[in-house]
Amino acid sequence: QVQLVESGGGLVQPGGSLRLSCAASGIIFSIYHMGWYRQAPGKQRELVARITSGGTANYADSVKGRFTISREDAKNTVYLQMNSLRPEDPAVYYCTAALGALSSWGQGTQVTVSS
Repeated sequence: QVQLVESGGGLVQPGGSLRLSCAASGIIFSIYHMGWYRQAPGKQRELVARITSGGTANYADSVKGRFTISREDAKNTVYLQMNSLRPEDPAVYYCTAALGALSSWGQGTQVTVSS
């Protein structure tokens, strides 16, 4: 059974940083493409960043240059380093694992940006 557990969310001031982590179990992590999505209240869930099994990353335009996705296959973990957080970044952030047509989701972690 696939399990994705996110951590690292919280409250941060505008301009601050957070690092989200997602620990995966029940999968051969190294062959999965991993991603982070977010959903703010009243808005659709949107892709933030994803990283292929080979380590190629891509980002939503809104976070380019501020967020960095990375993976550590030895620890079955994917990270999202978020810098220069803005008032428009607060949301529940979800981790995903995808292989072909299959995908799994974590429960999400809340990120709040407020002074």
